[in-house]
Amino acid sequence: MEPTTWFITPPRYTPEHSASAKCLASHICHVPFQHPILTTTYVPPSATPLHKLHPPPFTSKMNHSATLQQRCVASLKTLTPHITCLAVHRNLLYAASLNLINVFDLFHYSHIDAFNQRPASGFVKSIAFTNSRVFTAHQDRKIRVWLITPSKRHRLLSSLPTVTDCLRRCIVPRNYVSVRRHKSRLWIQHCDTVSGLAVNQSLMYSVSWDKSFKVWDLFSFRCLETVKAHEDAINAVVVNGDGTVYTASADGSIKVWRRDCKAKRHALVSTIARQKSAVNALALDGDGAGLFSGSCDGAIFRWDWGCEENGAVKMETLRGHSGAILCLIHVAGLLVSASADLTVRIWKRERRRSGYSCSAVLEGHEKPVKSLVAVPGDDDDSNGVVRLFSGSLDGEIKVWEVFSSV
Repeated sequence: MEPTTWFITPPRYTPEHSASAKCLASHICHVPFQHPILTTTYVPPSATPLHKLHPPPFTSKMNHSATLQQRCVASLKTLTPHITCLAVHRNLLYAASLNLINVFDLFHYSHIDAFNQRPASGFVKSIAFTNSRVFTAHQDRKIRVWLITPSKRHRLLSSLPTVTDCLRRCIVPRNYVSVRRHKSRLWIQHCDTVSGLAVNQSLMYSVSWDKSFKVWDLFSFRCLETVKAHEDAINAVVVNGDGTVYTASADGSIKVWRRDCKAKRHALVSTIARQKSAVNALALDGDGAGLFSGSCDGAIFRWDWGCEENGAVKMETLRGHSGAILCLIHVAGLLVSASADLTVRIWKRERRRSGYSCSAVLEGHEKPVKSLVAVPGDDDDSNGVVRLFSGSLDGEIKVWEVFSSV
């Protein structure tokens, strides 16, 4: 099948430095601009629907009994550098490249929309959803809110903090905080890149390289709280179903926060042992009982809550990557890690012991793999097929089928 090609208006943006960017600075700055040409190559595995597919011939390089079968079925290629973020919502795949967010149909992998053609907003660092609204975190310190229209187009609704919220607070001096010498901002404003978003019910959490996280009301778009959380840039945030918040930082620590319903404020519950290397990524397992963290030294740690009250116990260390861990996700009982070593590894829990082992290594990207997202099978007849999307700084998105049940 011949590739389908679209031409997209190129953004004119030169990435700026951030004093907080440590381990990943070499992967996110000083990339020469190229005009983007989006090329989608789809290799249909068969004429049958996804849930009717049978496992393909063995293609993994791993050579042990726990190996998973997998294959690459599509490639979405753009010459624009930096796929910085991937997300899935309502059968749509969102892929952020520089400032532009491209939207693809998950069934045909056809390109259906592109939005945020604002070069001044900088890189898109994270994407979150609630119902028909899309929230995007940007390098220009703002969060933007978009509406998904019935035609699957995207219209800008607002940016956070809202103008109304800023005007309401700007007249009160105590609403200002010092961000550096002779410089102050409203406490509802981030003062550096917004690096991550996480949604839990009616609240949204944003973390930033300014070392803080903020809590937003999803109905009023008002900022409810700001917390000075770490000593260095915050790189990742995840929220458990019970509202427990986990933040990971370049200072090497992971902190656990819970909201006091009476005080309506978040309090620090515990600090997971400080690591020597910056923590770039977090993921929770299926039931939220286990936490995974990925660091610049290529190590992945699995944490669990044992007998120690409010304390996390390191259960195991997973090693195999030769570069920094840039992204982690947990889906259908599988842990998937993306790294600066240009590979994606899939880890599966062994039946004979409680630990995880590497079951597959996915290769083919030419630059560090920055983002992952997965879509599990919809029903019992899916044969354990998981569709995995990996986005690289070379501007390519690869689509993989992983057969988790074999």
